[in-house]
Amino acid sequence: MVNWDKRYADAEASGAMFGRAANNYVVQTMARGDFRAKTALCLADGDGRNGRFLASRELAVTAVDLSAVGTDLALRLDTEAGVKVERIAADLADWKPDCERRWDAVFLIYLHCSRAVRRRAVELAARHLTPGGWFIAEGFAMRVYDGPHMGPPDSDLLYSVSDFDAWLGGFEVMEALTGVVRLQEGAKHQGLAQVVRYAALRSGG
Repeated sequence: MVNWDKRYADAEASGAMFGRAANNYVVQTMARGDFRAKTALCLADGDGRNGRFLASRELAVTAVDLSAVGTDLALRLDTEAGVKVERIAADLADWKPDCERRWDAVFLIYLHCSRAVRRRAVELAARHLTPGGWFIAEGFAMRVYDGPHMGPPDSDLLYSVSDFDAWLGGFEVMEALTGVVRLQEGAKHQGLAQVVRYAALRSGG
């Protein structure tokens, strides 16, 4: 199992693992004319680049990450950036928000852990979205093309569109793609990668 506390402690000295800029898909989502969320939940936000970006665009952001070291680093970087994010260090295998909490958008960006934990995280997110709320995800895909193989070698840690379709039954799919993108996100995400991008709306909006 990856020791994320150690990775973030090492990265603080040597440089950001995934860069300081927000993920491109998060940025593209914010640029959509039909995306009007005011609150967001970021799952697996690491040292905070995506949550911080959303907060800088005036969203009220809650962010959860397994690593306490990464979360502490994120809070320091938030302060330097002049933004405020509610940050929680917790394991998505058992974390759950108060039953009445709701968000207008949930972002799940490069959470790679066991399929069971990822499914729980997605289904939890679905229950805590407002009617019409957005679920947005990007992650390394099951190998569907010859070519780049960035990401975990274990297929249990990888995504497929069919997983999201099954876990988000009843959602309106806005985008569901598997393809190759060039990542330029810090030292760890550099080069061509096979990814899934998925955006869907909870019914009732």
